[in-house]
Amino acid sequence: MKVIDGVKLSIDGRMIHVEGPQGKLSFEHHPDVNVAYDAASKLVTVTRRNDERLSRSLHGLTRALIQNMIVGTKQGYEKRLEVQGVGYVVAIQGKIISLRVGYANEIKLTIPAGLKVTCPDQTHIVVQGCDKQLVGQFAAMLRSARKPEPYKGKGVRYQGEHVKIKPGKAAQ
Repeated sequence: MKVIDGVKLSIDGRMIHVEGPQGKLSFEHHPDVNVAYDAASKLVTVTRRNDERLSRSLHGLTRALIQNMIVGTKQGYEKRLEVQGVGYVVAIQGKIISLRVGYANEIKLTIPAGLKVTCPDQTHIVVQGCDKQLVGQFAAMLRSARKPEPYKGKGVRYQGEHVKIKPGKAAQ
């Protein structure tokens, strides 16, 4: 795979370090795969030692993780969530995001280091960062605070996510 301009990649033993305008990421690959980087042509090659099932799966995984690191440090990743429901609001105070989503207490979550979380208004959340896994995991944690329920559609959902609304008991 090709390394994008503006991204520096270095390999130190089994550690792969990627640095770009959005941040720095590191990853230690499995010993069953070999990673080589040609700085002149800016190409990263991932090879496997044998054709066993584990080696084949680790080969694809390593290639995808390196690609995600390259894209993340150059462009970054973003997940958008929206909160729907009467009285459901979101607020950020420092490094803590608090969600009032219909429970007796507000849910307070600490924002992990390396992520930028913003609230353009009280019902939208934007999670940004260079680590694709961390962005997706934190967005999933926010969504799991109150998953969209199927009768009224209230809850935290990804922007553009369609929730299938069931007919209520009166429809029977």
